[in-house]
Amino acid sequence: MSVIEKVEHLVPEITEWRHRIHQHPETAFEEHNTADLVAEKLESFGLEVHRGLGRTGVVGTLRAGGGNRAIGLRADLDALDLQEMNDFAHKSRIDGKMHACGHDGHTAMLLGAAKHLSETKNFDGIVHFIFQPAEENVAGGREMIKDGLFEKFPVESVFGLHNMPGLEVGKIAMRTGPFMAAADFFHARIVGNGGHGAFPHLATDPVVIAAAIVQAWQSLVSRNTDPMKSAVISVTQIHGGHTTNVIPNEVELSGTTRSFEPAVQDMIESGMKRIAEGIAAAHGARAEFTYDRRYASLINSPDETVMAAEAAAHVVGADNVDTNATAVMGAEDFAWMLRERPGCYVFLGNGAGEGSCHVHNPGYDFNDKAIATGVSYWTRLVEQILPAA
Repeated sequence: MSVIEKVEHLVPEITEWRHRIHQHPETAFEEHNTADLVAEKLESFGLEVHRGLGRTGVVGTLRAGGGNRAIGLRADLDALDLQEMNDFAHKSRIDGKMHACGHDGHTAMLLGAAKHLSETKNFDGIVHFIFQPAEENVAGGREMIKDGLFEKFPVESVFGLHNMPGLEVGKIAMRTGPFMAAADFFHARIVGNGGHGAFPHLATDPVVIAAAIVQAWQSLVSRNTDPMKSAVISVTQIHGGHTTNVIPNEVELSGTTRSFEPAVQDMIESGMKRIAEGIAAAHGARAEFTYDRRYASLINSPDETVMAAEAAAHVVGADNVDTNATAVMGAEDFAWMLRERPGCYVFLGNGAGEGSCHVHNPGYDFNDKAIATGVSYWTRLVEQILPAA
């Protein structure tokens, strides 16, 4: 019997958990009800349950055999501030909040793996099931690390996954090395001297200065970044002024940058600051610049990527495993865990073709047809890395 056939009987129950979580989305560090559900289920499976890391995080520990080797499996708990536009029965019941990234599916699949492994215990060692809060924008993974995740729950390696719309159900993708980008966030305050819109010569116009800065920042990508490497600088917010005939005193710029390599990241931060302050000074104004390195680049370690590929091939067949998937500019705070321990992050097919809505869209929904594959992948990974004696 294949691994998928062994877990198939659990899929209806796991689907019910997923729909319940989807109906009650909770955003960063507010995942109290979701954490309660996770803890309740883990306890019912006989796992040791620990709460409070990263505020609302949950860790369930399962032991089998007499081995002391330990690995970690991680899922994310949080939803997004987004109004759901679907009309199915399990749509969000919370106005303005929605599971638009599939974390409900990730959590449900990891719970399913915990249930199956607690029943079979076909491994020798320790598995820590890590349910992390606040993946979206706030880097809850970093907060769990700060709270001593791997000191309290030592592991030799750690693994994660994310659903991927556009990739067919039954396929799994990964790559060794940088797989997802570092996500940094910046804010610049351009302080000039306001005045009447009809007399710009009597003012120091921060709007014109801000426009020059936005344009100049793009030269860091086009002229300061090695063409064989990647960088993105996106100004996503410009705020200034309150009426049409007044030049404001100040303008604020905010946005995000993406890169894969620390040297590129360093260049972007120092270059943006230099350009903002220099252009502002050249116009007789002042620039205040801050830069937040919130998400590290996600880098899969070689040995663990081989392990993940072997487990995936066992579940879906080698022809359905892509071990040279294209790296993406999206970010993932599982990167902070990979900075502490070797491991691998994979993409799980969520469906391709017409109707396969991408994440962070009000029409998105996790594909329940992917549940059996995800649970089977987790199960095989554990049994492969921690083989029963």
